[in-house]
Amino acid sequence: MNSIAISRSRLRLPSRSGWLERLPHFVSLAKPRVMALAVFTALVGLTIAPTHIDAMPGLIAILAIAAGAGAAGALNMWYDADIDAVMARTAMRPIPRGNVSKREALVFGLVLGVVAVAALAVATNLPAAALLAGTILFYAVVYTAWLKRSTSQNIVIGGAAGALPPVIGWAAATGQVGLEPFVLFLIIFLWTPPHFWALALNRSNDYARAGVPMLPVVAGPAATTQQILVYSGLLAFASELPWWLGFAGAIYAVIAAACGALFLLLAYQLSRSGADRRAAHGLFLFSIPYLFVLFAALLIDHDGGSVARGSAPHAGRNGGWVHAETLLRDAPGASRLITLSTHEV
Repeated sequence: MNSIAISRSRLRLPSRSGWLERLPHFVSLAKPRVMALAVFTALVGLTIAPTHIDAMPGLIAILAIAAGAGAAGALNMWYDADIDAVMARTAMRPIPRGNVSKREALVFGLVLGVVAVAALAVATNLPAAALLAGTILFYAVVYTAWLKRSTSQNIVIGGAAGALPPVIGWAAATGQVGLEPFVLFLIIFLWTPPHFWALALNRSNDYARAGVPMLPVVAGPAATTQQILVYSGLLAFASELPWWLGFAGAIYAVIAAACGALFLLLAYQLSRSGADRRAAHGLFLFSIPYLFVLFAALLIDHDGGSVARGSAPHAGRNGGWVHAETLLRDAPGASRLITLSTHEV
């Protein structure tokens, strides 16, 4: 026992209890709330796809996408540690607080990303794994290391990374992409700017102090609220595409129309208010459940061009929801794991 203790002391290795105490900090590096949204939208993409996927490969695919999202979040925090330390919103993150070192965050993100991509390739197919790898690289390199600090359109272009999980889920089930996952991508892509700009309006001083050229800092509040209104209108239109294209039912269409109208109304009120803080905060708060409700409605009322193609026995109205329940029920512990992720939102 003494020799073990001496060796541990010389190597400066933390005790087992030390690792357990630090585990929550590594979980925070993975941005679990962002991860939960990625997991859910990927689950929708996977379950409405016209090809059936068995429970265990499906579960591994969802966990791999979650791990990939976590890897991207950790690499983002590693690179942004300098500006995170200056901003009030991010100053309590693990690296600025000294709970995790930059080197540890980098290693954690790289290892998690490699494991996620490899697991997805083994459990499903190479196209899905390639999409996941591309998403991690796009978020960590193109958005974090380049766009975020160089252009006011950072969140517009960078939003492509956050919009890809349903495409990856679809590819995991089918081995390819198509019109349906592109529509899901488009919805999230158009949702991202008003969601983040509504937050940035009330954090513009933070971004200015950190030297991040977010749109409210560069163009001012009035121009930002106008851009929010434009993107909100495009989002309301795009949210009806699943119904118009025939892979969502009338229930989805009504829910999407109601949510889109409310989103557009809040954006209009924000535009007319002169970037009032409460109006911006109200739109930001609504934008979070908006996306969840929209994708939940699609999961429940998925009509499926897959019926016309005659491909999968689980397809048809409510087919995606039935398959999602089967996927989570049949894989041991899956329901508990996914529920844990969604509770972190």
